[in-house]
Amino acid sequence: MTLTPTRAVDVRVRRLTTTLYGYSFLEEFVLLYPVYALLFSDAGLSVWQISSLFALWSVTAVVLEVPSGAWADAVSRRLLLVVGPLLTGAGFALWVLVPSYAAFAAGFVLWGTGGALSSGALEALVYDEMERGGVSDRYARVLGRARAAGLVAVMAAMGLAGPVLAWGGHAAVGAASVLVCLLTSVTALRFPEHRVAGGVREGWTAALRGGLREARRDRSVRGALLLVPAVAAVWGALDEYTPLLVREAGVGDAVVPGVLLVIWGGATAGSLLAGEGERFGTGGLAVLVGGGGVALAVGALAGTVVGLLLVAVAFGAFQAATVLAEARLQHRIEATGRATLTSVAGLGTELVTLTVFAGYAVVASGHGHGAAFAVAAVPYAVLAVGLAVVRCRGGGG
Repeated sequence: MTLTPTRAVDVRVRRLTTTLYGYSFLEEFVLLYPVYALLFSDAGLSVWQISSLFALWSVTAVVLEVPSGAWADAVSRRLLLVVGPLLTGAGFALWVLVPSYAAFAAGFVLWGTGGALSSGALEALVYDEMERGGVSDRYARVLGRARAAGLVAVMAAMGLAGPVLAWGGHAAVGAASVLVCLLTSVTALRFPEHRVAGGVREGWTAALRGGLREARRDRSVRGALLLVPAVAAVWGALDEYTPLLVREAGVGDAVVPGVLLVIWGGATAGSLLAGEGERFGTGGLAVLVGGGGVALAVGALAGTVVGLLLVAVAFGAFQAATVLAEARLQHRIEATGRATLTSVAGLGTELVTLTVFAGYAVVASGHGHGAAFAVAAVPYAVLAVGLAVVRCRGGGG
């Protein structure tokens, strides 16, 4: 049977999207995520040592984010998506086999490197393949579903980590995590890639220069680059403190995971609905960000379980806005520097996140977690006003 051109495109797009959803789920379905701090503590590490490991992880991501994006523009993006999870899995294996500070540090470097290889490469590959099939207008919807798959995986890992840890200890959790990394790498082999990596001859530095040159030349690209960290960084940093906010609201420790699942459920819903929000343009994005900021401030200051439901609504709004901002960036980038500039946006997000961590510590130490969450809503109010001004001036679609 001969496929018509339209049906052939549909088959290719379906393979691309199902592979993306599977990859996104497996990438986050790591049972070590909820319990690796316990592994470090059981190995005798102090709080200072554990904090230094997190810092090393962040520094690795910051240093490698942009170079890895440029490399993805110079070589096969699919290759990097295959290699990245293997490095992460090697790091997890080190943690379990030789639990020590040195092994944990090496594991975080491997994990940070693996994550950097995948960051930028994944979005660029998917967008280019969708554009080749003439369906790039569906990108926000597809990306939202992929993010939702990852969030569902996180929730599933939260639910399974405890029983597996009780059954087989850190060795069982670590083995399951390494296995998932291997499956993620194998899944990446299914990604179609028709792009010709012409930058290979000139090297990744040429790809980096080309991507940054595009950002300097095109004002709309610069704006989209700045929008991603402006939307994604603050609430992404707040996520690390949600257990403390939940406890401050009077929720018992045994119930905290259940409330966290509700908050993650809000973010998942935001991912699934993101595609519908693209048609409302800049004005709709302003309403989404501003409304999320109000819900975050009111919910955090309420100090009640009902208030935490508003936090879940806010996280859903911010997740949807993040997907829309990332889609806007992809729509504005020329294909040659796509992974490079996506990684530049990722670098911006990492740097702003580190700033939020510092600011949060200052506010929360003196006024509590509810106040810190409310203060964190202020940048979203400012961003919403800025987007509304841009919309009124006709500077955004």
